[in-house]
Amino acid sequence: MAKKSSKALATAANPAAPTLIDVARVAGVSPITVSRALNRPEIVSEAARTKVLAAVQATGYVPNLLAGGLASKRSRLVALFVPTIVHSIFAETVQALMDRLAQAGYQTLLGLTGYSAEQEEQLLAAVLGRRPDGIVLTGTLHTAASRERLAQAGIPVVESWDLSEAPLDMQVGFSHEAVGRAQAEHLHARGYRRFAVVSVDDPRALRRCQSLVARLAELGLAEPAVEILPAPALVESGRIGLQRLLARGEPYDVVVCSSDTVAQGVMAEAASRGLGVPEDMAVLGFGNLSSAAQMHPALSSVSVAGERMGTLAAEALLQRLGGGERPQQPIRLDTGFHIIDRATT
Repeated sequence: MAKKSSKALATAANPAAPTLIDVARVAGVSPITVSRALNRPEIVSEAARTKVLAAVQATGYVPNLLAGGLASKRSRLVALFVPTIVHSIFAETVQALMDRLAQAGYQTLLGLTGYSAEQEEQLLAAVLGRRPDGIVLTGTLHTAASRERLAQAGIPVVESWDLSEAPLDMQVGFSHEAVGRAQAEHLHARGYRRFAVVSVDDPRALRRCQSLVARLAELGLAEPAVEILPAPALVESGRIGLQRLLARGEPYDVVVCSSDTVAQGVMAEAASRGLGVPEDMAVLGFGNLSSAAQMHPALSSVSVAGERMGTLAAEALLQRLGGGERPQQPIRLDTGFHIIDRATT
């Protein structure tokens, strides 16, 4: 058996575990500077942070985050709930939010809700016991128990990727109903008349679908054929959706998809059947993933400013955590969206 170093043995036994004072001695700074560099890095100079981080690595110091949180009544932790990481539609929002919070000295705990308000409720019960300083949720659909629990917790909450008339606290997102209407109007203006929809059963995607259907009716068009598949959105979902649409034997000149991933599946299935896009049917995605412009043909999509949502959600949280008072009226920041026409429409 390999012999452990004396440092490793001492750390394992704990009595000789390095302390904050040890870090300060190695870094050549005061203990309070070490504390600030680890807990409030934004108020410490870059040179001081570099010295402290080097000393932390050299000594093997592990901060006692729980003790620090109890003393300051801050955990430096933000909980972020997203439906899934199976595909990357939420990736820009998550990355931007985590990057901005990290700059301010906050760590992010990621939870997956699986598009389920009930699963979100269970996650909240577990996470609130860890005393996060703030919570970022995806969407506005929550159980009554979740709403009550968050109200009792009294911590800042941001609902992202959606807007509603009854915010919990702060909202940063866009109207899915407005997206559905805009899709109908945009494609109608481009001359499309026979619509079909392939969507997963994500509540927000279903709202976009319902809004599109309603607007098409107002424009005097027939109700589109709609295929709904279980979330999460996969390439396979798009292939199955188009298979079911074509099995109906009805003609379609445009297929509106609930995500770019679903649209990719629709295009793959169309190609396997010798159908041209957009010659035989146009395809519109949602989310404007980085791959959309690189597909062949390049995929038309709805861009929803995911990175901006993440940054604004983080800024809203940090403003409150920095001592900003809660406004009398809930904050609702509309990040908007726009339709990008590429080769598939």
